[in-house]
Amino acid sequence: MSAFKSDFLRTLDERGFLHQTSDQAGLDELFLKETVTAYIGFDPTAPSLHAGGLIQIMMLHWMQQTGHQPIALMGGGTGMIGDPSFKDEARKLLTPELIVENISGIKSVFANYLNFGDGPQDALMVDNADWLMGLNYVEFLRDVGRHFSVNRMLAFDSVKTRLDREQSLSFLEFNYMILQAYDFVELNKRYGCRLQMGGSDQWGNIINGIDLGHRMDCPQLYALTSPLLTTSSGAKMGKSASGAIWLNADMLSAYDFWQYWRNSEDADIARFLKLYTTLPLDEIARLEALGGAEINEAKKILATEVTALLHGRAAAEEAAETARKTFEEGAISDNLPTITVAASELEAGIGLLALFVSAGLAGSNGEARRHVQGGAIKINDVSITDDKTLVNGGYLNDDGVIKLSLGKKKHVLVRPQ
Repeated sequence: MSAFKSDFLRTLDERGFLHQTSDQAGLDELFLKETVTAYIGFDPTAPSLHAGGLIQIMMLHWMQQTGHQPIALMGGGTGMIGDPSFKDEARKLLTPELIVENISGIKSVFANYLNFGDGPQDALMVDNADWLMGLNYVEFLRDVGRHFSVNRMLAFDSVKTRLDREQSLSFLEFNYMILQAYDFVELNKRYGCRLQMGGSDQWGNIINGIDLGHRMDCPQLYALTSPLLTTSSGAKMGKSASGAIWLNADMLSAYDFWQYWRNSEDADIARFLKLYTTLPLDEIARLEALGGAEINEAKKILATEVTALLHGRAAAEEAAETARKTFEEGAISDNLPTITVAASELEAGIGLLALFVSAGLAGSNGEARRHVQGGAIKINDVSITDDKTLVNGGYLNDDGVIKLSLGKKKHVLVRPQ
């Protein structure tokens, strides 16, 4: 039984989102008595978020579902620096043009989880470039910088770990936490925002914002963090052997996204159902109790529900059906991921290893060679044991495509053009 009285904190607690809060009782009381506005920041380091960021998006989703107002803050300003928290070295600096392009790509995902508009519970999407890019440096140092103790900033784990390893921390990066703290104050003044949420690695940055708010006459501000998640085997969420699990459909198909969740480890199913789907807890408890081969049904439900939230129910069910046909009937589906190759190139013959790398089924020729040696590679459902095989037009099947397979679950069609 959750110790929280408010719907929002009780939901987060029961579903496994809570790691730390700055004032548990005070925050619970605030959610009980008023419509609370809270934000999470997203820095535009790539044109898409990946599955590791889904936990933050789901926190904003539950905020709105329990009657409160979420803000998705785009880091158009802070993205010019890059968050140094727990990084071994400075992030590569992005050009202003690339930041704008990345934000444009990132924005598209949020409408699948949040309702945007002008009402008291409608979500907002704002960009900190609106206030950070116009700051006067000397005024900012005088009005905001004077509230920060360098001694205290050096004591934060995110800074300390870098310095302990004797890795340099630039003055540019050192300013990041000041700007993030200022974001919190600015969002409070503009939108009445009282809570900042984020991953547990953001705790120090968020506490800085609360402290700055106190010194700059804001009402009491609050912090809430979620645990940093890994899979049961210790792998980082949102990454797979073949790369990042992007949320944008133009960077990763709904089918591949569905497959990522279908391939979850048994021990992770209940936890992922609570965090990444909106299924009721009693239904999740029923699925958690499944054992043996039935656990695969729970995995399919997990994959379909997570994919439906992001890509829509129709795309999720199409991905599930494609998988069923491919695995249970051995059929080739047009919905499988597809790459095209020049007909002339195929006629001349393409090296097996290079083709599997091009299809995204291996990261390098060496990795593809190891898969061949391990018996994991098939063409048109036939095992290939010679890594020097040339794939040519003779491999085209009756549908005019070549089916590449890595193990039982990863398939890509090659289509000549």
